[in-house]
Amino acid sequence: MKQVVQNYRSGELALLDVPVPGCKPGGVLVRSAYSLISTGTELMKVSEAGMSMVGKARSRPDQVAKVVQSVAANGVPATYRKVMGKLDSYTPLGYSLCGVVEQVGAGIDDVKVGDLVACAGNEHALHAELNWVPKNLYARVPEGLAPRHAAFGTVGSIALQGVRQGESRLGEVALVIGLGLIGQLVVQLLAASGVRVVGADPDPARCELAGRLGAAACGDPASAAVETAVAELTDGHGVDQVYLAAGGGSNQPVELAARLCRDRGRVVDIGKCRLDLPWNAYYEKELDVRFSRSYGPGRYDPEYELEGRDYPIGYVRWTERRNLACFLDLMARGGVDVEPLVSHVADFDDAVETYRSLKDGELKAVAVLFRYPGQEAGAEAPVVAVPSVNVRRSPVRAARTPVRLAFVGAGNYASSMLLPHLARRDGVELSTVVTTTALSGANAQRKFGFAAATTDLDAVLGDTSVDAVFVVTRHSSHAELTRKALLAGKAVFVEKPLALTEDELAGVLAAVEESGNDRLQVGFNRRFAPLLQEAGERFGARTGPASLRYLVNAGRLDHGSWYLRQDTEGSRFAGEGGHFIDTASRLLEADPVSVYAVAPAGNEDLQVVLRYPDGSTATISYVTTGSSGFPKETLDLIADGKVLRLDDFVRASVYGRKRWVSSRLPKARDKGQNAELAAFVKAVRTGGPMPVPLRSLVATTAATLAVQASLAGGAPVTLTGSR
Repeated sequence: MKQVVQNYRSGELALLDVPVPGCKPGGVLVRSAYSLISTGTELMKVSEAGMSMVGKARSRPDQVAKVVQSVAANGVPATYRKVMGKLDSYTPLGYSLCGVVEQVGAGIDDVKVGDLVACAGNEHALHAELNWVPKNLYARVPEGLAPRHAAFGTVGSIALQGVRQGESRLGEVALVIGLGLIGQLVVQLLAASGVRVVGADPDPARCELAGRLGAAACGDPASAAVETAVAELTDGHGVDQVYLAAGGGSNQPVELAARLCRDRGRVVDIGKCRLDLPWNAYYEKELDVRFSRSYGPGRYDPEYELEGRDYPIGYVRWTERRNLACFLDLMARGGVDVEPLVSHVADFDDAVETYRSLKDGELKAVAVLFRYPGQEAGAEAPVVAVPSVNVRRSPVRAARTPVRLAFVGAGNYASSMLLPHLARRDGVELSTVVTTTALSGANAQRKFGFAAATTDLDAVLGDTSVDAVFVVTRHSSHAELTRKALLAGKAVFVEKPLALTEDELAGVLAAVEESGNDRLQVGFNRRFAPLLQEAGERFGARTGPASLRYLVNAGRLDHGSWYLRQDTEGSRFAGEGGHFIDTASRLLEADPVSVYAVAPAGNEDLQVVLRYPDGSTATISYVTTGSSGFPKETLDLIADGKVLRLDDFVRASVYGRKRWVSSRLPKARDKGQNAELAAFVKAVRTGGPMPVPLRSLVATTAATLAVQASLAGGAPVTLTGSR
């Protein structure tokens, strides 16, 4: 089998072929599925190994003291041979993994072969294809928890033990200094316990990530932001607890803890940072300094860890193993979300290169996972079905003018991008606007000339004079409102997204089948943009596969935007990503057959790769960290010796045997809303086919949903049933 090892003398890292460990009594043999690189502890060891002998000595004064004692007892030559022999040996790396039980040792009756377990220990949960793990250092993975998430069990236990040492109480305020892997988990655990959290870290991306994961405020410890937030949250008294999750040689974390902690507060050291306590500051506040010993009680006790002797629960409630099981349960129930922490998933065969990239700073990461053989594409990542629907179409209502339209929702997008076009269109009557508040409905009625305004959706759906319903509400309501309108026999225009989950999508299609009403359009307007259509015509037909690159410079959202409510409204890409997938599919004239997505930790940037039946690919770079001065959308389509370039729907060009460049649009960019609405109204008025086939709308929605599935599984997702 293969195992990651390091020579501490030379610093060499290797993926070594070593014998398979035996399955001893009192433990199980586990085949690894995913193991987690601790970007703090492990990288510190890797960096130390690359130091000179003097550097190693300075970094480990405890070991120097042992060497001095050995010299006194055994002399210099013997000590030298002993030290060099130890340094010039391979040592293992890793201490947190998830895998499948392959063999059960004598005395083990709580798991069986084939069970999924999370494992802990820097001697037993190594970066290796197989590990022997004693009983008290593994825990069964709850049903439904992904193996890649269960691999966080050990580091989660470290964070959990730190929080237990802080004895946090509901309503308290805590400061977490250091927002690396452990710090991010501590933030989530505290927030889940009802504690308001302030985070401190010099990295803005980590501060932003902690804010998304539950911190009330975050900032650079060198700025005034952290002190201001603490003062506001505590009425100037100071925080109840400080968690030191930072590393390095600076004493600033300890000094900041003293300054911002309340009188008789608690300071918990979880990381490995300098601890020169400023005596006056700690004495005057009588601060309670506590240490958190790794995963919990049992750590470093060979009778507990190796011999399986448990501590009675009446005396020791939370041991290493109980902490591990508790953290797994928290993840399974959604109390802690580790997916946003995953910066990169690497194949185990690329382990050495991955460590090198981390050490050199090429790979910026909060958490990195190794994926082992058997977990490659499709082994864990779910397949997303593209549902087909068999419709016995009900008779389409006879053509008539005017077309009577009702709007459900009249927010900013409806008021700025849809209603102005419809209000001045001949042959259209704005019948009724439905809003949740009376005043917003009255405003829309006054501005756009609706015949009526109401808060009663059912009355509108029951109005036989209404030909079509526009659903322009928040994302979480789209699928249900669309379903109701279809069942009521209305033609439906729903803004993207059509659905946020596979179940929601299935519900919409069930309504289509039940009612025989497939008169549905989703607001994928970019395919109707005149400039995109003209550029496509100039590009012409293609004979070979194409490569499409789509950069979406989405920018940051304002604080408080409802788009950020991922728990109810889905991720930002889930909300608007369908626009870009639909545009790519329109240009490639097909629906995608697979989706692969990767995302760095700390922001919402995404790289999404779509594969199409003829071998074409589309890469969508969805970024929120770019400059606001750069265009929002740029697209390149390359095939058959030709290139199509679209610059933010303002200018387009095609390079081939001849070059064509459009004139720059004289006014605001046209992203196709007007043409899209014209096509929809025409279809409703004439009874003709809807502007975009239902099959395509479903395929785009399924591909958008597959992005999150790919992120969760760390592998490409096949879209079954797509064509």
